[in-house]
Amino acid sequence: MLRTIRLTLAIVFFALITLLFLDFSGTLHGYMGWMAKIQFLPALLALNVGVVLLLVVLTLLFGRVYCSVICPLGVFQDVISRFAGKRKKNRFRYSPARKWLRYGMLALFFVTLVAGVRFHAVASLLEPYSSYGRIASNLFAPVYQWGNNLLAYLAERADSYAFYETEVWMKSLSTFIIAAITFIVLFILAWRGGRTYCNTICPVGTVLGFLSKYSLFKPVIDTTKCNGCGLCARNCKASCINSKAHEIDYSRCVACMDCLDKCKQGAITYTRRHKSHTHRTSAGEETASAQPVDDSRRAFLSATAILATTTVLKAQEKKVDGGLAAIEEKKIPERATAITPPGSMSARNFAQHCTACQLCVSVCPNQVLRPSSDLTRLMQPEMSYERGYCRPECTKCAEVCPAGAIRPITKADKSAIQIGHAVWIKENCICITDDVECGNCARHCPVGAIQMVASDPENPESRKIPVVNTERCIGCGACENLCPSRPFSAIYVEGHIMHRTV
Repeated sequence: MLRTIRLTLAIVFFALITLLFLDFSGTLHGYMGWMAKIQFLPALLALNVGVVLLLVVLTLLFGRVYCSVICPLGVFQDVISRFAGKRKKNRFRYSPARKWLRYGMLALFFVTLVAGVRFHAVASLLEPYSSYGRIASNLFAPVYQWGNNLLAYLAERADSYAFYETEVWMKSLSTFIIAAITFIVLFILAWRGGRTYCNTICPVGTVLGFLSKYSLFKPVIDTTKCNGCGLCARNCKASCINSKAHEIDYSRCVACMDCLDKCKQGAITYTRRHKSHTHRTSAGEETASAQPVDDSRRAFLSATAILATTTVLKAQEKKVDGGLAAIEEKKIPERATAITPPGSMSARNFAQHCTACQLCVSVCPNQVLRPSSDLTRLMQPEMSYERGYCRPECTKCAEVCPAGAIRPITKADKSAIQIGHAVWIKENCICITDDVECGNCARHCPVGAIQMVASDPENPESRKIPVVNTERCIGCGACENLCPSRPFSAIYVEGHIMHRTV
């Protein structure tokens, strides 16, 4: 029964968190966006004390249920391991804890997390939620979008508008490669050893493992019923059950409840463990020995109930600026300062809090956010305006960010936040090079920061050119995106290290 409850909750969490990265319409985030905000490291970086305390209390009560239910990377490993188990049953065995590796990776994680923004990418590589986010947004999302486009094609032929096409493109080659390598490593580890990653590399698993040693409810072996068959150890994906010594390493147990169902003698129960029944292994980890215990199963996750929700993709009008003629692709200009989203407050604040989970990239409806390839900001989102611009009425990224890298803002706030300023490049402007009237940048500027003035002050009838009011410009990129000059726009946005209100 407990295993069934755990599996049901894990499937619901895993499916809905995955859909957060796949749902390009943004519909699901209004209902299930909180699932991203209860992930351990994002909540910690966002200083969400309530969530952190909830996860700590949950672990102290029930063990590492976060790893087996809430963490998408943990459940993803279970999915892989389950397929591997179809080919070879009873394939696990007990192995001593590799403490030097676990605590070494934890030390590396914390050092890189606090050492500064230059090393923040290393911490992001180890963080489980962000690792899964990169896999989902870079590997799963394109397949999901191609499937959606196929349905949109078929629906259009049937005179239906239930689906609409979305553009599928690679936002960052470096982040795609990292996501692919992470996927391959996780696949191999989970296929061969179940939760090897969780109990040797994952820093969150190590921290929660330390707490779970003192959890109130745990699986306990009753030696009066155990016949020493070892079936529990051969089905323990965490490899933490020493059936010969009747011991369980609780720092590695992820509370999956598989051992309870596999034990034919009913010798393992999930119950309150008395302190007098504890021992220490040679590795120093706290374990429980076999003692008579109460056979009644205690309530498991009684305070946690998740309802499966039905979501309907909201059809949106696909906005395309410009004509129907095929035009040359724009190239990204070289910016002295990268542009960070409104609500991030500053480049430093953004770099310190961002875990590079790619959730904001996945939900951006304007194709403005994409992962950076710069080593100092590797995988962290930055803004660029080749495919769209940051529309003043959109606050999607601020709504979904779970780590506090992008603070919640209103639409009114966004229209007054200056994230950069436009710079005019005379040599690229078609008003000069082709001697034509344009004014596209001035017409589409949402804050009226660009004016067209006479190129010759002495001749009011001379060709008009754009002039930027940098005090009024908010850096939304409408001018850069809609400029007809190719391959580089005649006007581009330079980012600000510190944002300010205009």
